[in-house]
Amino acid sequence: MLQSTPLDLTASATPKTLTLTVVIPCYNEVSSIEPVLRRVMAVGLADEIIIVDDGSTDGTHEVLAKLEAEALPGVRIIYHDKNQGKGAALVTGFRQATSDILLIQDADFEYDPREYPILLRPLQEGITKVVYGSRFLGGPRKAMNFWNMVANKMLTLATNVLYNAILSDMETCYKVFMADVVKDMTIRARGFEFEPEFTAKVLKKGIRIYEVPISYNGREWTEGKKIKWTDAPIALWTLLKYRFVN
Repeated sequence: MLQSTPLDLTASATPKTLTLTVVIPCYNEVSSIEPVLRRVMAVGLADEIIIVDDGSTDGTHEVLAKLEAEALPGVRIIYHDKNQGKGAALVTGFRQATSDILLIQDADFEYDPREYPILLRPLQEGITKVVYGSRFLGGPRKAMNFWNMVANKMLTLATNVLYNAILSDMETCYKVFMADVVKDMTIRARGFEFEPEFTAKVLKKGIRIYEVPISYNGREWTEGKKIKWTDAPIALWTLLKYRFVN
């Protein structure tokens, strides 16, 4: 067990200790996957860490095999035979998770696991069932590419218009939620369209998403960033599609 600090639902009449699974989708992150895992473990809040290697070809598989040999407590590694996309890796992780709360962690250094307590508090207090860590609520951040920011803002605006919401960062990686939110949710996304599909289906359930400010250390494409401009129209189409279908 990795947990050192109990997660208590303090708003309930009978407080319950909540368990946490961190799901890490991973594809060709040979230089960052081990340090990111160590950072998550150092926070000491995860009962379970599930890494899904999505068919990596750059040596990531070998790094993960070495970590498996260490038999790290609470760490599970799952391998896809071929690359299927972030959405597919997350679905695999969700299916294998056993905790009350699920938290998505990218396998790079853009998001800081030390901010888990901020993300978890609204769930601990029973305020909401879904929390997003927003890069646009005043937290410290490395300046992102201008057109990336424009695309993020436009997709978030489309989300708010289509689903009557007031989000500031729909595309954030840091999505944290009670496991029962996805228990009966069919997620069809295989790539980065996971973000709009998940958000659309959460909002259609009538769940109001709670946002908290986080820091952001964005990386460049030369450093391994994988999302492309072509993912933006796919995300917009996904938002439109799930406004009218399930």
